[in-house]
Order: sequence, then C-alpha cells, then structure tokens
Amino acid sequence: MKPLPTTFFAIALIGANTFAPLLAAQKESAAISFARQLNQAFIEVADQVSPSVVVIRVAQKQDRGMFGMELEGNPLYEMLPRDLRKQMEERLDRNRKRSESQPERTPQFNGQGSGVVIREDGYILTNRHVVEDAQKIEVRFKDGRTFPATIRGVDPRSDVAVLKIEAKGLPAAKFADSDKTRVGEFAIAIGAPFNLDYSVTFGHVSAKGRTAIIPDALAGLAPNTPFDQDFIQTDATINPGNSGGPLVNINGEIIGINTLIRGIGTGIGFAIPANLAREVSESLILNGRMVRAKLGLLALGYKDDFSVRDGENEKDPDWDRVSNQRLRELNGRAFKGATNGIFVAGIQKSGAAGKSALKLEDVVTHVEGTPISNAQELRGALRTKAGKLVTLSILRDGKPMKIKVTPEEWADEPQLTNVQPKGSRDGKSQELGLTVKPITPELAKQMKLKQSDGLLITEVEPGGPAARRGLKPGVIITEINGKPVSDLRDFAIGLKESDLKKGVRLEIIADGSNKFEVLRSGE
Repeated sequence: MKPLPTTFFAIALIGANTFAPLLAAQKESAAISFARQLNQAFIEVADQVSPSVVVIRVAQKQDRGMFGMELEGNPLYEMLPRDLRKQMEERLDRNRKRSESQPERTPQFNGQGSGVVIREDGYILTNRHVVEDAQKIEVRFKDGRTFPATIRGVDPRSDVAVLKIEAKGLPAAKFADSDKTRVGEFAIAIGAPFNLDYSVTFGHVSAKGRTAIIPDALAGLAPNTPFDQDFIQTDATINPGNSGGPLVNINGEIIGINTLIRGIGTGIGFAIPANLAREVSESLILNGRMVRAKLGLLALGYKDDFSVRDGENEKDPDWDRVSNQRLRELNGRAFKGATNGIFVAGIQKSGAAGKSALKLEDVVTHVEGTPISNAQELRGALRTKAGKLVTLSILRDGKPMKIKVTPEEWADEPQLTNVQPKGSRDGKSQELGLTVKPITPELAKQMKLKQSDGLLITEVEPGGPAARRGLKPGVIITEINGKPVSDLRDFAIGLKESDLKKGVRLEIIADGSNKFEVLRSGE
C-alpha cells in the first residue's frame, strides 16, 4: 500500500480545525446560548450607564453619622438593623468627642453618595439627604475627573436634589417612562455603596406605588406636610452610598433613583420613580424650586380603613369635617358602587376646595381624566397644576358630576437656588453657631411675637460666635449686611455673599429694641 501524500494530512488537519467549533456550537443548548446573551446584556447596560453615574463626596458638619447620614430621626437610620445602629452610634460618639477636642478646621469630606448626569451641560440628579448640611460638594466620574458642585435646588417632599457642575458634553443618562415599568422586569442599580465605587447589582422590580414607607414625621418636614411617596420597590441590592444613584432597566434607561432600604441585606429597596424624579428635577433646574398644587382636602382612599380616624383638623375652625361616627357608619358604603376614587372627609374653607362646588362625602374618581384611588395619586395628578383650572370627576350620592377647581400653590420648605452650600436649607449656620426659622403666623402666635418679618433664632451653640456676642433664642434677625431677610433662602444668600472672616453684620430685635451685632467665623 502506498503512503498517503502529505497534502492529504494537511487537508485533514484543516478540516478538523474548521469543523471543531461547529460541532461544539451544535452541542451548546439553547438555554446556554440564551444565558450568554443575557449575561452580555447586563455587561452592556453597565458599560452604557456607568459613564453617566457619579460618586458624590460631601463635606458635612462633623456630628453626622456613617455615610453622611444624620442619625436622629433619619428614615434610613430607623430602618437599619439594631446591631448596625449601635455601631453607628458608637462611632458617632467617638467623632463628636474628637471634634470637640479639636479647633475649627477646613471642612473634611465625610459623606458619600451617588448621582446621575441628566443633562450634558452639567446637571446631576441625586437625593436631598445625600447633600443635606453640605459645606462642600465634589463629584467624581468613572474616568477619574472631579468637579466641585453647587446645589441648584432641593425638594424636601420627594427627597430629590439637583447639583450643577461647570462642564459641557457630559454623557447624560436617558429616562424611561416609569408609568410603563412593569413588576417583574429586570432592575439594575449602579452606585457607590460602602465607598465601593461603581458597584453594579441587579434584581427585579418587586412592586410599584409603595406609599407610607416613611412616616411624615421622620421625613424632616414641617407638620401637616406629607412626604411625596410613590416608590418603586426592588430586590436589586441597595446599601448606604447607593442613595441618589440610578435604577435602570435592561435598556439602560433610568426607571428610578435609589433612595431607601428596609434593613441591610433584606432585598427590599425603594427608588423614586423616574417620572416623578424627572418632573421635580426639571422644575428645580428651571426655577430652583418645586411648585406643588393642593386643594385643601382630607381624603380617604378607596382601600383605606374608615373605622378609626384621629382627625387632626376636627376642631380647626377653618375646616369642615365628616365626624368619626359618620365615617364609621359609612365604612364599606362610602364609595357608593365606585371602583376607585377618594372620599372627601374634610374641606379647608379657605382653600381651593372650599372655594369650589366640592362637598363633604363627595367621591373624586378622576383628575383631568386620570383615575385616582388614594391621596398620593391625588397629589401626583395635581402636582404641577397650581393656578390652573382643573376638572374633577366626582360621584355625589352615586350620581356622576364634573366640578371645576383651581388648585393653589402648596407652600413648600424653603429652596436654595444657585447657592453654594454654606447657608444650610434648615436654617443652621455652623460658622455663626445659630439656627433660625422664618416667622410664620403660627410661630408668631405660638411665641407671642409682634414682629412678623425676619428670622427667629431658635438655637445658639455654646461657645460659638453668636453665643459670644450674647445672642439667644428668641432674638429676631431682620437684616444681614443691610439686606432684609424673611426666609431661609435670604439667610443662605446673605451668608454666601458675606466674608465670614471680616464679619457678618446682623440687624436684630432683642428685648424689644433694635440693635446690630457683627459676628465673625472662628471669632
């Protein structure tokens, strides 16, 4: 037998190499192939979104806790496991003792959160609690670039804040329509938990429309000021430091802004829906504040319990209210056959509803054609309609009707516009060692004040500049450096425009007399 030619072996070897991958591909199941595609999808989402995500470093006052969280009354803190809260309290106590033993120094970065670029010209979306009490803010991109940031505006009711940096051509993330987000779809969180920058976790949208997650009393708002809660719940792992970062879908679009956790490692996190975050951020960028609308109603939702109601406004002469006894009688029959809606249990006489044809025990089913079933949905439907004529669809004794009403502006917590975070939004000035509040009619009545203009000093820090000049709680500040002040925005701007080393001149009213004092930082 003749030996085979060399060319035969070469052809055979080439053939084996050519067909080996094909044979392997034939053996790979459809399930494995699908898993590879899904794996690649997550990689591509992370690559697509991460350049738009920023790490936010904040220099806050030194008596704050881990990760820049104020412990006392903070909703995040209240949700943490007991052991972790104890560790945080112990660390906070050590930090306080250390800061008390050290002289005043340049603010140090001691808090961190996340954010996402929403406009290429330098606007960044984050949480209010991330930048709360900030004296200095810095944002860092994945490519290592860092920028100082200022606060464009904050919205206390939704916990949304917008920062501004001086940069152009930034990679802005895209918003999804969160109303179309479905329970069960993939959710991917990107942020900096526990100082671990650009961590990516994924899970699912566990639920939508979560309300009453944070008691209003814990949200840091004024009394009778509801927190705007309409959260997306997710099991994508979220931890302290993720706050302010994006929750995105498989298309890399923002479906929410990560905000809260219900215990570390529980798989229960909450995000502000993209539509709400976008609505608020656009208003903050345009106006520096969020203007909401209100009707002046006490409303019970379609699924609310009518049996026990406290009725905080029951004895208020400005309110007409359905009695608790009547509510208990109506329970189960209040909606008269309706399948959705809110029951009007109280009407403020001086409010928009009181000036309309709306009556007690009406059932409001739609606002401008949008169905509503609870107070949060009512707030959402009205949110941007202050001063605009709105049509309410109602049922009165089971009969459908249309009513016109013009919602009024809901006075919100004072906002800061283009103000460096030197003067804080809660009226605290660490440099001057005092805290102020606007003099509202309620506060004037409570404190028996004749003065209606200015800011009331409510706290004075021992040993601070204000205390050394003899200022005490109860003193009224009417001017800062010759400019009248009547709200916290005036206060913040006054401090921003002042040279604290040279001194801030305060016109005050103390013991019924007009005086002035000059306070200096570190005096």
